[in-house]
Amino acid sequence: MNTTTAPASRDTELQQLARDEAFSMPIERIDVSKPRLFQEDTIGHYFARLRRDDPVHLFENDFYGRFWSVTKYKDIMAVDTNHGVYSSDWTQGGIALWNAPSEQRLQMFIAMDPPKHDEQRKAVSPIVAPHNLASMEATIRARTAKVLDGLPRNEEFNWVQRVSIELTTQMLATLFDFPFEDRKLLTWWSDVATSVPEVDHLVESQEARLAELGKMLAYFTKLWNQRVNAEPGNDLISMLAHNPATRNMSPLEYMGNLALLIVGGNDTTRNSMTGGLLAMSRYPDEWAKLRANPTLVDSLVPEIIRWQTPLPMMRRTALQDAELGGKQIAKGDKVVMWYLSGNRDEEAIDNPEAFVIDRARPRQHLSFGFGIHRCVGNRLAELQLKILWEEILKRFPVIEVTSEPKRLLSNFVRGITDMQVRIPG
Repeated sequence: MNTTTAPASRDTELQQLARDEAFSMPIERIDVSKPRLFQEDTIGHYFARLRRDDPVHLFENDFYGRFWSVTKYKDIMAVDTNHGVYSSDWTQGGIALWNAPSEQRLQMFIAMDPPKHDEQRKAVSPIVAPHNLASMEATIRARTAKVLDGLPRNEEFNWVQRVSIELTTQMLATLFDFPFEDRKLLTWWSDVATSVPEVDHLVESQEARLAELGKMLAYFTKLWNQRVNAEPGNDLISMLAHNPATRNMSPLEYMGNLALLIVGGNDTTRNSMTGGLLAMSRYPDEWAKLRANPTLVDSLVPEIIRWQTPLPMMRRTALQDAELGGKQIAKGDKVVMWYLSGNRDEEAIDNPEAFVIDRARPRQHLSFGFGIHRCVGNRLAELQLKILWEEILKRFPVIEVTSEPKRLLSNFVRGITDMQVRIPG
């Protein structure tokens, strides 16, 4: 059994205060939906308390209303694999914790139930078929090498901007066959799609958010019109335009599926590219272990994705009365699966707080979800991370993280917006 523990340097005053509060306050007052707890990276203490004392936890606040927090691995699996009882359909509220008015909900296949979900998902799944991944590998490696070779030495820079965003945005442009010179728009639209104006103020209002997504729709509609009148191509827009299940989508469905594909191709990989380097900085013994045995990249990648958990949660709505973890869930209740908590569940994962790159079962994590909504692009995300670390190993014995990262104010995306690093040499 691996007994690696987190470095003592992580036990800051802020972490200690959060730990004390989480384990002393009345259980009924614990609210794990607070975005501030994710931005401070103190949320783990509150999840630990709930896993111990109230794994299926009912709470109500003014912004999100009444919801159940599901925090243990086995209970999350029970919800995620039972779409007949726990719906993700946008007409029921969708996958976000906030109950947006129906006219503001994005209609995307992750927020649909069968059979429509299955039909639309199948339209885009060929993009990540094994033969397609194999054909993309050389391009991904060449771009990764170019980005890493262009990094400065002996000076601080933001890894998020120079590496994580650049690589994921280039990949998105390839998947959509999107004009390469405009690719930074994809990052912006990804951020807008997951924003909650009342919380993060990236845009000033829900109306402004929808207006920005309308610009995305207008841009992509031009691309659709070009592709639908051409021979079917090997890109996501062409696949949507030529598949019987998606070629007659309403504009709102097209906009929703675009947002889903952009976010799915961006946030998971972008934040794992940053989170992985942060983990290596905090666990230098694991970095040394990888350098001594580069074949551990294969188990490193899923461990990064577990440790980072780039999307901490998904919401469902109960279609009928149900029992979960000894609690009675009523029809219409919001049920939130906290993947981040499930990935730290001591009953499911050995030494879960630690970052361990040679776990016996590294893929035993919840970061991609389970059941019919399991992330369609999971293998592509893993491939990008694998190549990144293979290329890092060829070049850099050391990459120093020089300050604490700045995190996104969000409970939906576990994002890192700035991480200063320095490469000696």
